[in-house]
Amino acid sequence: MKLFSLLLLAAGILVTWLAVPDARGGIIFSNLVSFTGTNGPFLGANPYAGLTPGTDGNFYGVAANGGTNGNGVIFEISADGTFFTNIYSFSGGTNGANPVGALILGADGNFYGTAYTNGVNNWGAIFQFSTNGTYTVLGSLGGTNGANPDTALIQGADGSLYGSTKYGGPYTKTTQGGKGYGVIFQLTTNGTLSTPVVFDSTNGANAAALMLGNDGNFYGTTAWGGFISQLPLGFGTIFRLNPDGTLTNLYKFSGGTDGGFPVASLVQGNDGNLYGTTEAGGTRQIGTVFAITPDGQFQPLYSFPSSSVGGYPEAALVQGSDGNLYGTTCFGGNSQLGTIFQITPSGNLTPLVLFSGTSGSAPGANPQGVLAQGTDGNFYGTTSTGGASGLGTIFRLSVPMPPVFKAIALTNGAATLTWSAVAGQSYQLQYSTNLMQTNWNILGKFVIATNGAVTRTDLNAGDSPQRFYRVLLLP
Repeated sequence: MKLFSLLLLAAGILVTWLAVPDARGGIIFSNLVSFTGTNGPFLGANPYAGLTPGTDGNFYGVAANGGTNGNGVIFEISADGTFFTNIYSFSGGTNGANPVGALILGADGNFYGTAYTNGVNNWGAIFQFSTNGTYTVLGSLGGTNGANPDTALIQGADGSLYGSTKYGGPYTKTTQGGKGYGVIFQLTTNGTLSTPVVFDSTNGANAAALMLGNDGNFYGTTAWGGFISQLPLGFGTIFRLNPDGTLTNLYKFSGGTDGGFPVASLVQGNDGNLYGTTEAGGTRQIGTVFAITPDGQFQPLYSFPSSSVGGYPEAALVQGSDGNLYGTTCFGGNSQLGTIFQITPSGNLTPLVLFSGTSGSAPGANPQGVLAQGTDGNFYGTTSTGGASGLGTIFRLSVPMPPVFKAIALTNGAATLTWSAVAGQSYQLQYSTNLMQTNWNILGKFVIATNGAVTRTDLNAGDSPQRFYRVLLLP
């Protein structure tokens, strides 16, 4: 189908209309890398986390296993997949091993992340990594202040790094070998490590990654906790954490139609609401999508109706430039190996990709990391298994999005127009001098976008007192 955006140039005044759906083009899925473990061209295995865009246009990520020492890697890949390099192999010991949580790009241009195991105390480590290959351990967890961090860090307004752990803390938990219920930790810029929040199961247990809201507060979920009668540890919570360390439970899941066990972090939409997923619960007990306001007004949006559509989402959602939310399910689909889906803020869900395992049209399986939208408009992500070697993949997904006019310049009767685009999609610029006429004039050949914007010039724009433009996204 086609999507188009409409623009009027008249007497030097620019007027734009919202993109109007006419039809829609196809989804383009590309497998960029299949990991090869400890040998081969693509060192690394089992990338559980999503990718992080760098300032250079490339993406950076971690794989929990594989690499030179078998303890995991940090890698870099270009948007087109032609460049891939293993830039660090974890050595274990005090340096840490087996990174599970995604990297974040700090305000200073360095990347920050966590190692799930090893470190000084063998409960994981917090590290800094620069693109020139310098790896520095900033702190090591010791059990009572957190254990086995497996989520992404977040940088607060104060410059500190904040993170969560599913285990650790002073409270024991017999169902998990006495590992504790988890903590939220803070690492200040001077290297001081503290735990502003300790989970005790009544206020939650097993926290996911934090999200910094536009109000300056942190928001997050716990996969367990909340204490309700149906389950001793509860079905999970949604909480708000003020900068002063005050934690407020906004919602406690029941495990019913509202969902249960939210293992992924939240995302704040353009409308100010927080959106998330639960791994279980719903009408079929295979997961849900929900929305909640920052003050705790909860709304179920979608309950996965069957495993063929997808089930058991484990990654956070991301809002695309088109306003829709995009996410993955770890299982479900035709092969029960996971899916990629699109869902509107009102709850209309469309499956986009069904993963096929080690071969087929969508190689890869069991995606667990959040998607990332690149500057070219495409989405990038990972699967934790599948691919040619069964050790995970990196993929690119091109989703048709309405083109939107971004700029226009009129010089000596020529109009230069720029519109948003998605790399790999085809566009056609057309004009008309009268909206009542049905036939539009084509301006040059169609163009295939190579990045997130397209610019074209109409040399004869000044020939008409008014001129309407539209851009069509071609199938």
